[in-house]
Amino acid sequence: MNLTCKFCQNWDISKAREIDRLNNRADPAAIAAAAVELGCRSVAFTYNDPVIFLEYAIDTAKACRAAGLATVAVTAGYIAPEARREFFAHMDAANVDLKAFTDDFYRTVCGGHIEEVLDTLLYLKRDTGVWFEITTLLIPGENDSNGEIDALTRWVVNALGPDVPLHLTAFHPDWKMRDKPATSAASLTRARDIGRANGLRYVYTGNVHDRTGGSTWCGGCGALLIGRDWFDLTRWHLAEDGCCTHCGTPLPGVFEARPGNWGARRQPVLLRQ
Repeated sequence: MNLTCKFCQNWDISKAREIDRLNNRADPAAIAAAAVELGCRSVAFTYNDPVIFLEYAIDTAKACRAAGLATVAVTAGYIAPEARREFFAHMDAANVDLKAFTDDFYRTVCGGHIEEVLDTLLYLKRDTGVWFEITTLLIPGENDSNGEIDALTRWVVNALGPDVPLHLTAFHPDWKMRDKPATSAASLTRARDIGRANGLRYVYTGNVHDRTGGSTWCGGCGALLIGRDWFDLTRWHLAEDGCCTHCGTPLPGVFEARPGNWGARRQPVLLRQ
């Protein structure tokens, strides 16, 4: 299965023809080796849904695990049950795009149905140990109403639990939806407030400069745990066991014992054949 979202923010990659692409061809072992050489702790399958190249993603995940690396799937979650079981058996984490919370949006804008995506989220929660988070791109006038955000966040709390992180990200006009305005920071903050009022403990804003909405706050005492300013870490108040240093409440997720030197930087990747 695959979706054909009219608002695709990476359409120049996902829709590219073979003649338009210039790729380094790499086997799974080469990808794992390059990640180890660069000091990476994980490899993410992103910018095109890995369910499209499922066999290759699984082979690469196997090579990464053999090298001591974790793997992360960035996916729309639109996948048949049989393939779902095989695919997620080899993933350590996932970020699932929940495009909206109406089947009409999925049918008319994405060329699919919401039921399969909700089933994937329920499967991850009930039947796997995969750490997963959700991202929803808010498009003005399409999926950003108070009622829809209220319904979406209530479903996440009731079906998946209050500790599942939800990332609310800003849309910019692209692909076949250039007539829509970009999402404002105020709209993201409004949506974040709705999610938090409904019981979600970890709601984030994305694609905008928002230190408050991009940071992690303790679900117990409300203290700032991980401060973020774009890609830079500004605060780290997690003990080595992943608990709040103020009140001792555990922070759900997978964290290093100490913060690294992460930040806004790019490194060239050379794949040796």
